[in-house]
Amino acid sequence: MKACILINAFLRGEEYLYQPRRIREELVKLGAEADVRTPGNMPVYVDRGEIVNALDGYDFYIYLDKDKYILDALNRTGKLVFNSARAIELCDDKMSTYMALAGSGVPLVKTVPGLLCFDGNAKIEESSIERIESLIPYPIVVKEAYGSQGKGVFLANNRAELAAIAERVKCKPHLFQRFVSESRGRDLRVIVLGGKVLGGMLRRAESEDFRSNVGAGGSGVAYEPSEEQATAAIKAARALGLDYCGVDLLFGGSGALVCEVNSNAFFRAFESATGINVAAAYARYTVEKAMAAKK
Repeated sequence: MKACILINAFLRGEEYLYQPRRIREELVKLGAEADVRTPGNMPVYVDRGEIVNALDGYDFYIYLDKDKYILDALNRTGKLVFNSARAIELCDDKMSTYMALAGSGVPLVKTVPGLLCFDGNAKIEESSIERIESLIPYPIVVKEAYGSQGKGVFLANNRAELAAIAERVKCKPHLFQRFVSESRGRDLRVIVLGGKVLGGMLRRAESEDFRSNVGAGGSGVAYEPSEEQATAAIKAARALGLDYCGVDLLFGGSGALVCEVNSNAFFRAFESATGINVAAAYARYTVEKAMAAKK
């Protein structure tokens, strides 16, 4: 059994490299060969009307990147990939995530897609700001649709702040969201693998920051998800077609609310806080799936 772990061609921080290294270690323990590779040599391209894949020769691929073109090429050439191209695309764009989860029985935060501007000199009309105010009370969360670790997330407390933030992000895909005050500075990260919950980590902000991301300076401790929280996380993973993910839940006044779903959720802090060997579970899951696919 031979596996290829694909990572981003540019990211080199330990927080990022920990994940592929740990998964590779656990795959080797299971008797599999495993390579960690980047797409730096442009391994996928289209020539003479066909997709050329220089990453051939593996039984399966664990995709720890968001480069949709390489991922799509792997899927189109019939490769077994964790996660699928469609699932990663849906999670990469936060607004697409909410749209895909709508109607699936997953409890969601009220969210309004922002209007995308293609002219940096154009001004946002006051009627647009008024419409957002009529749909969502202050404070209002503003998020760039593409971003992770709490980056590109803002809180507007009044019209002046909302207008300024909206102006700042107008040329990027973005959204406006209800601020869940009961969950200020804390949320629950639930890791789901193969439709089952591995465990949960309560994340708290270290300061007055309304964001709780560990990557933004927050801390994490082990937390046992309630049945309601576990069900919400499993439903979200299933609706998005994910083999592995981290589901971020807010503590709403009437119960759990899905805030975000991360298709390549980092697990270093999670393993440290919970003692759960996520890498081993992920490696075992992928090997078993690959073996079943060969039969």
